[in-house]
Amino acid sequence: METLKKQINDANSLTELEKVRIDLFGKKGTLSKEFAKLKDVPGPEKKAFAEGLNKNKAILQTEFDARYEKLKKEEIENLLKAEAIDVSLYGNLDEKGAYHPVMATMDKIIDYFVALNFAIEDGPKIEDDFHNFEALNLPKNHPARDMQDTFFFKDGAVLRTHTSPVQIRTMLSQKPPIRMIAPGAVFRKDYDITHTPMFHQVEGLVVDAKGEISFANLKAIMSDFLHYMFGEVEVRFRPSFFPFTEPSSEVDISCIFCEGEGCRVCSHTGWLEVLGCGIVDSNVFDAVEYKDVSGYAFGLGVERFAMLLHKVPDLRMLFEGDTRLLEQFR
Repeated sequence: METLKKQINDANSLTELEKVRIDLFGKKGTLSKEFAKLKDVPGPEKKAFAEGLNKNKAILQTEFDARYEKLKKEEIENLLKAEAIDVSLYGNLDEKGAYHPVMATMDKIIDYFVALNFAIEDGPKIEDDFHNFEALNLPKNHPARDMQDTFFFKDGAVLRTHTSPVQIRTMLSQKPPIRMIAPGAVFRKDYDITHTPMFHQVEGLVVDAKGEISFANLKAIMSDFLHYMFGEVEVRFRPSFFPFTEPSSEVDISCIFCEGEGCRVCSHTGWLEVLGCGIVDSNVFDAVEYKDVSGYAFGLGVERFAMLLHKVPDLRMLFEGDTRLLEQFR
């Protein structure tokens, strides 16, 4: 018995202890051989012999369990020592996060207009039909509604397709003069290299007494803003259509990739479209019950600006979280 106990306690690892377990408790182990002798023990002595064996088995099992727990604890302690980390050491301080290029571009745009005393206004991302469409001169069944692939809720509410509803809410809650921008996320059913279902816009609105605002004011602000964002580029205004402005214009800059010579990015035209603007339509002022006022509005896609500023070829790259791209903006 003492020899068997010594065999258990001499095991110095869980691997050695497992071998001892098989030798003692296995089907062909020492105890199994002892129990096999029961058939040869005379009847009157069989009970006492079996009780002795079971008692010894219980003692050995207790010894085994105690040794197993000790070796298991030692193994865990050794593993923790081997994998210990000195938390007092400095880490790699160069591995810092980066400001996302879309948010950095958004801030740069906001800084320009705040410096010109534009207020920053915000509104809900879930809008009703009046603020998102009707008040912006887009009555029901208006064909221009098809310009925006909209996410509708069952109750008729929508995920806002632009930040223009913030302009309506601002006019309904304030009186002229108004000078504001509305930065924020908007949603449309688009997904390709230049569109995503969620993107960001900055839209602006200036309203003052009738005769105080002209298209010349708008052109001056937009031209200066685009030079602030892109440097020495040419700026041109092209007639266009937007339901909420009349006259309306799309604004282009000379291609920053080929400097106006013509390339794949600008479809060999030498120009890149960057924003839309115009004089606020009188129907919009009627919807908010403004009288004897004039104003202009403009809107731009922040991701579009970020792509141009950082020469990112695919809009989706800005949202995929690829560290190979994002680490370049540290």
